Amino acid sequence: MKLTNATSKSLIFLDKNFTKKEEIFKYLTHEMFEQGKIESEEDFLRAIHERERESVTGLKNGLAIPHGKSNTVKEACFAILRTNEVVSDYKSLNPTNEVRLIFLLAIPSAEAGTTHLEILSALSTKLANSNYRTELMNAKSVDEIYALLNQEEKEQSSGTSESDKSDNKELILGITACAAGIAHTYMAAEALRKAAQKREIRVHIEKQGAKGIEDRISSKDVNEANVIIYAHDVALKDLNRFKGLPSIDIPVADPIKNADKVLDEALEKSEGYIPGSKATVADDEGFEKEKSIGTEIKDSVLTGISYIIPIIIAGGMIGAIAVIITQLFGLQGMLKTESSWLFQLKTLGGNMLGTLMVPVLSAYMAYSIGDKPALGPGFAGGLAANMINSGFLGGMLGGLLAGFLIKWMKKNIKSEGVFSGFITFWIYPVVGSLIIGILMLFVVGKPVAWINTALVNMLNGMAGTSAILLGAVIGAMVSFDLGGPVNKAAYAFCLGAMANGNFVPYCIFASVKMVSAFSVSGACYLRKDLFKPEEREIGNQTWILGLAGITEGAIPFAMSDPIRVIGSFIAGSIVTGGIVSYFNIGLNVPGAGIFSMLLLKGEIGSFMGAVICLGAALIGALISTVLLIVTRKQKLGKSLTRV
Repeated sequence: MKLTNATSKSLIFLDKNFTKKEEIFKYLTHEMFEQGKIESEEDFLRAIHERERESVTGLKNGLAIPHGKSNTVKEACFAILRTNEVVSDYKSLNPTNEVRLIFLLAIPSAEAGTTHLEILSALSTKLANSNYRTELMNAKSVDEIYALLNQEEKEQSSGTSESDKSDNKELILGITACAAGIAHTYMAAEALRKAAQKREIRVHIEKQGAKGIEDRISSKDVNEANVIIYAHDVALKDLNRFKGLPSIDIPVADPIKNADKVLDEALEKSEGYIPGSKATVADDEGFEKEKSIGTEIKDSVLTGISYIIPIIIAGGMIGAIAVIITQLFGLQGMLKTESSWLFQLKTLGGNMLGTLMVPVLSAYMAYSIGDKPALGPGFAGGLAANMINSGFLGGMLGGLLAGFLIKWMKKNIKSEGVFSGFITFWIYPVVGSLIIGILMLFVVGKPVAWINTALVNMLNGMAGTSAILLGAVIGAMVSFDLGGPVNKAAYAFCLGAMANGNFVPYCIFASVKMVSAFSVSGACYLRKDLFKPEEREIGNQTWILGLAGITEGAIPFAMSDPIRVIGSFIAGSIVTGGIVSYFNIGLNVPGAGIFSMLLLKGEIGSFMGAVICLGAALIGALISTVLLIVTRKQKLGKSLTRV
């Protein structure tokens, strides 16, 4: 974009005698207010300070680019202020930076991901040039500054000073994302950051997790980068930012296992690439590399599950809260009265699980394959699945059909020229939804509904040995990869069973989630001499995570000796799953760990159910603990006399 379109000569201030950051913010905010760019000085200052708390906005070479995103901003703009002296309290990414030139951006909230990035991109591109920065610092008048902003990119010198070259180490970008958007996302990012820090490699990792996009990669980063690492189990967002940049595509667990190996692979991929020259990269090296059908289906399922987790937890807990209030205060009569607030609260929770869950699953599975145009047909497929009682399986089928249909339509029905809007906003959603609706309601949906009913009947009819076998299989899958694809497959099965009214599989899942964490703590506590200090540090904490049903805390422990450790976890988990399944204990509120024990269902009663589930988890953890100690002794070649 042209920078002069976002500022004016009246927003450029040279050689002011400010030495404090707050003085500059107040001064520029007042000037923007006086010129009608913002409605409230107080609100905009608050937005600036919120951004400052997130991370520093001082850069290097005397520059700082603070900004505020707020509804009080009438139109996107920026102001420039140059000081006579260094701003003494302005913190920067480069600790030695002495800020004298400040660009303050004011962005309407609605334009935070568009105009904001455009201005930053244009500024970053110009300011990366050392000759251009020197001209800004030495400009004698506002007119000179304005002329420099208006200068076309081709007129600028392309030279780079020696001081800049000394800072130009390779830059590796990364994006991490897992199905739940919590543990693996952040662990993979941290592993890459630490490995890069040890090797003095610059790295910027964007996390696409449960909170949305965090530490978003900017256009400046892309222009400086040598390569990008996609570490994910679900579909990533906004990859068009990195078109042409060398990339590697790996599961999110790979950096956790061996971050150095991932960095080596990334650096090898970047050989011969000059940062900023994205046109030199072959088309098949970018992010748009075609996935196999199997990979697309796997990513689609995991993406759908990641989007329904908040709905499942919120709906389940709202319904549970209504039931708990009823029991505590004896409001059973009110709960049966349709006009009462208690009935409506429980209905809200039930509808989130019973009505909303499957369409959201279907829609975001479709989104993973066909992007935004697939959302409408995806929702249509999920609603159709609800209508014909095909449940979780029908929703997954509807999502896959919608995703691949829209992907085909986008490839063969181009949205270009004068008909672009018509095709994008009418053909794709309307025709796509109609086709998916017909397929689900009258063609493929009915057989899936029959399969779904048969599965429900089979699960409901399980007892004795068959029930124990089911519990053992789920238990083994939960602990096989501690939150990885096999664990998520078990999770999907248990959610599907819950959606169909069978709550036992999810109770098995919730109970087994405690086993690995408890056993790591137990082994490290009982035999400190067998484990390294860093392993004991992990073991001292995992039991707390286990209480919340988080298995991922045991991953670093398992990585040092995966066969023995994972084998020990699986053995205990099989026992736990078999016990819970045998006693036919159910859980209809998504969650895990000890906090779910108050909401159990079954013929033996909620209290006895909680005792059995917790006892089963402890028995399984005890078995795994003993095996961890035995196998560690075996590894170290020590005597088994103390076991």
